[in-house]
Amino acid sequence: MASRRAVRAFLPDPVDRATVERILALAARAPSGTNIQPWRVWVLSGAPLKRLTGKIMAAHDADAPGYDEEYPYYPGEWVEPYISRRRKLGRDLYALLGIGKGDSERMKHQFGRNYLFFDAPVGLFVTIDKAMNTGSWFDLGTFLQSILLAARGFGLHSCPQQAFSKYHRIIHEDLGIPDSQVIACGVALGYEDPDAPENKLETEREPVSSFATFDWE
Repeated sequence: MASRRAVRAFLPDPVDRATVERILALAARAPSGTNIQPWRVWVLSGAPLKRLTGKIMAAHDADAPGYDEEYPYYPGEWVEPYISRRRKLGRDLYALLGIGKGDSERMKHQFGRNYLFFDAPVGLFVTIDKAMNTGSWFDLGTFLQSILLAARGFGLHSCPQQAFSKYHRIIHEDLGIPDSQVIACGVALGYEDPDAPENKLETEREPVSSFATFDWE
């Protein structure tokens, strides 16, 4: 758990299908209310991965209109302390990459790397049925975290990516994902590039005393 982090640059080294299947089988042990297991996963590698990411990158590079997120992820109005944490992450990441404030072109390029799964050899899309309610989204979170942790057990790193939600229509069409499924997020999966400066990012976490209240005798 302590070694898991969002990796934003991967080596081209392949990951075999059996390993991915084992990771998903382990993650499927995640808890869910009355064992409904409200998740599906769509796995891409090789030519299918390049085909889809090429379509999304074309839309991103062209600033194509008419694309919006499939569901709200961030709040409509930011408040403290969340906005400060978000800004710090952006500043720290861009500093490692040498991207200056206001350099919108390089910021757009870096954000676009989301849509390449940061060059990872495997990309996952995790989806949930639109019929499910809030509790099932909690369950989906336990499943997603289980994927990320299981990957570490095989020496792999990952990056969960909600950014794909903007281009959900492209993904639905390309992969034949039913409209009844919401694309919750993508996940980049592979081996970390240890020389990439963005992978030197160390995010801070609040101490337990700041978010936990104990009534303990």
